[in-house]
Amino acid sequence: MDTYAHPEYLVDTDWVAAHLNDPGVRLVESNEDALLYATGHIPGAVAVDWFTTLQHPVRRDFLTQEEFEGLCSSLGIANDTTVVFYGDKSNWFAVYAFWLFEYYGHKHRRVMNGGRAKWVAEGRNLTTTLLSYPPTQYRATSPAAGIRAFREDVMQHVERKLPLVDVRSTKEYSGELLHMPGYPQEGAMRGGHIPGAVSIPWSQAVQEDGTFKPPAALQALYQERAITPDKDIIAYCRIGERSSHTWFVLKYLLGYPHVRNYDGSWTEWGNLVGAPIEKGDRE
Repeated sequence: MDTYAHPEYLVDTDWVAAHLNDPGVRLVESNEDALLYATGHIPGAVAVDWFTTLQHPVRRDFLTQEEFEGLCSSLGIANDTTVVFYGDKSNWFAVYAFWLFEYYGHKHRRVMNGGRAKWVAEGRNLTTTLLSYPPTQYRATSPAAGIRAFREDVMQHVERKLPLVDVRSTKEYSGELLHMPGYPQEGAMRGGHIPGAVSIPWSQAVQEDGTFKPPAALQALYQERAITPDKDIIAYCRIGERSSHTWFVLKYLLGYPHVRNYDGSWTEWGNLVGAPIEKGDRE
């Protein structure tokens, strides 16, 4: 496998640098560290925060279709704008935002390979200047149900013994850790993993500089664990951001046709009454 299945959804830092003044392109920075954007960002980029911007203020869910339309309009994003996502943590939350934009039907989406760290490592310019753009009249589509899994879908997967990919660390998967160090808000009453899930940590899909591994290496990573393109696959983590990263790899870099992200993930499943779990390493 010499090329990614859909390379058009991935751009490099050179491409971004060449399009900084393109009115048809909007850069969106989305980070795990909500304070990082203010310390310096790519010129022209707007900030989209996972917690304060993309989540519903009351329900355990993300913003509604109408709220999504308002967000895009306020950021100067039109339906024909090419939105390029980037961020910290090798694009964890950037790809989560990409996934949500697909959920509401935005067609022109890209991810900057390597994320914020690669841009900074190359010595490229950052700015603290905040820009505002003229509002648009954005119109979203109905939710794309085929890319999102709910707990009922996961339960059916367990019962039918269909493939699940746990993209958390191996210690989270085994149940040794109830939450990642520094993330107590993402804890659960029980540790372990969903029955039948295989452990393929998201980080195994990226190189040291944060860019995605070559196509052949990615293909081997998943197919050696029986995660193959002929199957209906659900990925999960704790809150859906790391699993959206794996969802992107499987769907757009490897071309898997049936991949869903379970954004409820372990913070829901690990606290869900009656939900079965497994502990330890399945290997």
